[in-house]
Amino acid sequence: MELISLRKSLEEMMLRAGEAILKIYEDESLFNVEHKKDESPLTAADKAANEIICDALVQLDVNYPIISEENKQLPFEQRKDYNYFWCVDPLDGTKEFIKRNGEFTINVALIEKDRPVLGVIYIPVTGEMFFGCKGEGAWYRSNGTETRLECQGFTKTDAGLQILCSRSHLNDRTREYIEQYNQPEMMPRGSSLKFLEIAKGIGHLYPRLGPTMEWDTAAAQIILEEAGGQILKWDTRKPLVYNKENLLNPEFIAVGKGTAF
Repeated sequence: MELISLRKSLEEMMLRAGEAILKIYEDESLFNVEHKKDESPLTAADKAANEIICDALVQLDVNYPIISEENKQLPFEQRKDYNYFWCVDPLDGTKEFIKRNGEFTINVALIEKDRPVLGVIYIPVTGEMFFGCKGEGAWYRSNGTETRLECQGFTKTDAGLQILCSRSHLNDRTREYIEQYNQPEMMPRGSSLKFLEIAKGIGHLYPRLGPTMEWDTAAAQIILEEAGGQILKWDTRKPLVYNKENLLNPEFIAVGKGTAF
């Protein structure tokens, strides 16, 4: 089965999940904010979107396991031999959702072995849809217009590089790293929007010197790769891999078509 043939079904699923999120987003009394063991927030919108996405994925012509932020995680022994699986963040940027700043996304990726081969990201507030498929390129659709995604070229010495940083998790190590560049311009963004700015050719790089999970990066990674960029482990400069025993990502840097690291 050609993976790109899944695009329509996946995008329809994302639209339904986005509608459910926005219904709750419009009325703070429906948020029902809880906190997980790691103190990260969980809302009714996370749960509603997760149910819609998981139900839709099991009804596809292809039947693959699902690793979602909001599902109980199976032991590594039960998932280590997955050939394909879905990696889902039904509401990436829950803190931004609660702040009501619009900077949250829905992320769904298909992983083959340990690398993403298909990814879809939807921004419910703006209605922008992003799609990437291995060997097929990456696009985004906004207001009925579809545009091929292509990262921007740059070098480390360029002045005024647009450097993405977290809206809610910026730390001193990251600030110190960014300051080494020539008149860098910091672009705070929530959720996977940081990767998408690079894929659109607006931003140049995004250093992440702090914790993230596999579902935070999987969909963005294939979209960014198909647009000419990369997400690389900080220490080895090799691509992030997935379905590890510990689903925590190592520190990384996301870059467009450049050598600025």
